[in-house]
Amino acid sequence: MSSTAGLDRRTRRRQETIEEILEVAIELMETEGVAALSLSAVARRLGMQPPSLYQYFPSKMAIYDALFQRGNELVRDAYRSAYAEAGTDDQLELNLIAATAFCRWCLEHQVYAQLLFWRTIPGFVPSPEAFAPAQESIQDLRDWLQATIDAGLLHPDAAGDEGIALYTSMTAGLLSQQLANEPDASFEDGRFIRLLPVVLEMFYQRYAPTRG
Repeated sequence: MSSTAGLDRRTRRRQETIEEILEVAIELMETEGVAALSLSAVARRLGMQPPSLYQYFPSKMAIYDALFQRGNELVRDAYRSAYAEAGTDDQLELNLIAATAFCRWCLEHQVYAQLLFWRTIPGFVPSPEAFAPAQESIQDLRDWLQATIDAGLLHPDAAGDEGIALYTSMTAGLLSQQLANEPDASFEDGRFIRLLPVVLEMFYQRYAPTRG
């Protein structure tokens, strides 16, 4: 939940209400489906009239936009923390730790994962502000791949646009298969997601330092 420290009481209360709305929206999306979110249902769960909800979000798409930004910030912070606290200088191990944290978060927050990585909302396009944390994540990935290149473990092409596209496609494919076939399995037991180290090894083979 966003920090409200340092805000005046009115602003703090408004921010708290916004957070409550987003929490309720996620809860409803978990039971009703991501695309089935209803503003009246959110208002009813919060004990307010639907017109009051418009003081905080002018439309359902605005709620989706806020959740898109929030989800991207949460998953970004999760893998960044894992990377920073890894306690190793082995770049390949660091890459696996970050990827594992990313995938684990998605399995534990499946509604967010659907919103962030699959086009489940007809007509929804995130605002530039909401999309900014996702761009930060791509830059983080590019930086980590570049660090692996600098360590002599990957070809420079790995951090290019093709390399980024391949890496994200491979990891997203694992997540998609896992969520579609075994949504209740843990990261350790998931038939697909536990192949993450294998998928990374395939990526490393594709962009071996001696690649022609």
